[in-house]
Amino acid sequence: MNVIIIEDEKPAARRLNRMLSHLNMEVNTMLHSVSDAIEYFTNNEHPDLIFLDIQLSDGLSFEIFDEVNIHSAIIFTTAYDEYALKAFKLNSIDYLLKPIDDEELEAAVNKYKAQLPEKKNLQVDFEDIKKLLVNPMDRVYKKRFTTKVGQHLKIFTVEDIECFYSENKGTYLHTTDNRNYLIDTTLENLEEELNPKEFYRISRKFFVNINAIKDIISYTNSRLQIKLNHFDEQEVIVARERVKDFKEWLEQ
Repeated sequence: MNVIIIEDEKPAARRLNRMLSHLNMEVNTMLHSVSDAIEYFTNNEHPDLIFLDIQLSDGLSFEIFDEVNIHSAIIFTTAYDEYALKAFKLNSIDYLLKPIDDEELEAAVNKYKAQLPEKKNLQVDFEDIKKLLVNPMDRVYKKRFTTKVGQHLKIFTVEDIECFYSENKGTYLHTTDNRNYLIDTTLENLEEELNPKEFYRISRKFFVNINAIKDIISYTNSRLQIKLNHFDEQEVIVARERVKDFKEWLEQ
């Protein structure tokens, strides 16, 4: 089976590739832009299955199909909300919400395999989908967070925040003035809300702001230790399986 991933965020593409390998699905190619995809499909055999992000760095992925007639099966990966996703239901297209869950990915793959003849010949009306997407060219990330302090609400911009971390079943933010505040969310929710160019999830416990990194030190078991400008209450360690992606994130 020929499988292609089209995703502009390279760490997300690699993560999906690893997840698919655990399902014994080999990804032949990873593409990262509309222009790359058009060039590839113009000069190569089309795949059986495409995992396709809606918003790519140089435009909507639908623009690929304006230039090239593709009959591959498609599983969309998207961070769009439930309102937009009714477009996919109307068109009988499979989709996965980011961050992608292992069980949901496996279910989508199994559904594809069970409906191979139908999916292979599916004609998608991309215009209907585009009409239901609200401002699809603007990928908006959260800019402010609030927390309750006594009877008051404090507001923090993302520029005020060095890191987010979990501790004792709570989620905290640490500010540039060296204070910690409990917030009403989870690190899983933050994966959808934070700009991936500014924040990276280095482990199950930590998101770090690239602008708050003071030093990076080699650590045991091929890991990395991060020194932030102010946070020193516990060690900030990049998980071994995330070191490669973290290094590439630093260079984006």
